[in-house]
Order: sequence, then structure tokens, then C-alpha cells
Amino acid sequence: MNAAELAHKVRLLEIQTRHLVNDIFSGEYESVFKGRGVEFAEVREYQPGDDVRAIDWNVTARRGIPYVKQFAEERELTVILAVDGSASTRFGTQGALKRERAAEVAAVLGLAASRNNDRAGALLFAEGIELYVPPKKGKTHVLRLVRDILSFDPPARGTDLAGAIRFLTRVLHRRSVVFLLSDFLDEGYEKPLAALAVRHDVVALVLEDRRDRELPDIGLIEVIEPETGARRWLDTSSVRVRSAYRAAAARAEGERTAAFQRAGIDAVPLDTLADWVEPMRRFFEARERARTRVRRRRVAR
Repeated sequence: MNAAELAHKVRLLEIQTRHLVNDIFSGEYESVFKGRGVEFAEVREYQPGDDVRAIDWNVTARRGIPYVKQFAEERELTVILAVDGSASTRFGTQGALKRERAAEVAAVLGLAASRNNDRAGALLFAEGIELYVPPKKGKTHVLRLVRDILSFDPPARGTDLAGAIRFLTRVLHRRSVVFLLSDFLDEGYEKPLAALAVRHDVVALVLEDRRDRELPDIGLIEVIEPETGARRWLDTSSVRVRSAYRAAAARAEGERTAAFQRAGIDAVPLDTLADWVEPMRRFFEARERARTRVRRRRVAR
């Protein structure tokens, strides 16, 4: 795309996703991600209507009258959009390409961060680090990130997911929310991912296409591995071939899910054909429920 076409596409994507930012994800984003937690601020005298679970019994015993704990939430957040641009993300049999889905989701998350006055940055990677944009505030900055993601077309085919994760571990000095948009068709990223998740809130947004999991029965076809260029012929009319393909895909998915669980991170599948809004909504709702439980436990101490 030339500059004019790219500017038009950024503007179009902003318009298309505006209602999601305004009506859906802005409020849910704020309730789930806003701030890095609650911290004790001070105590004050109990007032009618206060939650009795917040009473500080030690101070109450010393003063002879009820006192309650007050907590302050850290407000500023840093959001990192880490986007995989390897050759496998240029795939999509129906609906959108994986990279197009990544750009759309990243635009919504970036604009939601901007609306809440948070800082947003981006990491674009393939076989290596192609571009890192440090986090800043402002809608203009977020639209620049969207432009960079839309125009991202690295010459390298392969994926170095572990290298990208290690890079983030080095450059992120304050706790951040990292949205990792990738199809995770790589190996050796499990330990770096777990290390990143120790210091940061990492969310894996898994770019999927149904043909990653299931071959259609369309006879003899030539397939190309996008990241290596390797070619082979497959007889998709064979039940044995289709079953082996399905089993390999299920095995890879199971290994990926296990890696996410060991790292203690959330994962959201984003299919190129299916609606991605509902999975994201369910993710936000689950996060909000978990966050509410944590807040109640802290207040009850």
C-alpha cells in the first residue's frame, strides 16, 4: 500500500471498530485492566454503610472506635501489542487473514487504552524484531501503531517467538499488560513466556484458521509450508491423511494450551472466520469475575 491507501485503511479501521471501543470494550477494558491492583492507602473512622469486612481490628482495638482500611488503585496502565508478522499469519481460507484479524483486534485494544488515558506500545516481529514502538499516550500515537501493524510486511518468513518474548522481558521495566497476537506455530517459547508472565500480565490472543485443524476432502493438492517454503502433495480424499492431520493439529493445540497453563496466562482463540468479539467479551467477563474475587479477599483481610 502507498501512503494514501494506508492512511485510508487506518481511517476505515478506526471507523469500523469505533462502536466496539465506545460501546463494548472501553468500559470492560477499564474494569478489568485499569490499574495494576489495589494497595493499602490509609485508615479512617468507620461510617454507617461501610463494608464491615474492611474494619481494621488492630487500629480499632487501639483507638476504641471502629476504623476501616482504605485502598487506592494504581491508575496508569501500560499496554503492549506484540504482533506476529511471520508468513504463517498471511494465511486465511475464509473471512480474514490472520494478520488482518490481528490488526483489527489490536486497533480496538489500542484505542480502548487511549480512551482510558493509558500508554500503548507495539512490538512487531517475525524471525527477529522488526519494529518496537515504546509506549506513549494519545490517540494519534495509537493510530500510528495501527498504521505500523497494517503495513507490517517483513521479508523474513519464519517465527522467533521466544526471541520476541525475551526482548519484551528486557525492555519492559514496569509492569505491563502484554497482548501477544500470534498463531504460536513455533517451538521453544514456553520458558521465556513463563518468565515474562512472572512480571507482566500476559494475554495470548491465538490467531486460528479452521484449515489449521481440518483438511477438506478435495482430492490431491499441493501444500506449501509458508515459513520454510517446503512443498508436498497430499491426498485429502484419504480418510487416513485427514485423520492424521487432525490428530497432529489436536496434539499441537494441547501442547500450546499446556504451555499457557504452566505460564499461568489467559488465552483467547481468535478465528479468521468466526466472530472474534464474543470470545473477547467472555474473556473480559471472566477476568472481571476473578478480579472481583481478589478485591473482596484483600478487603476482608
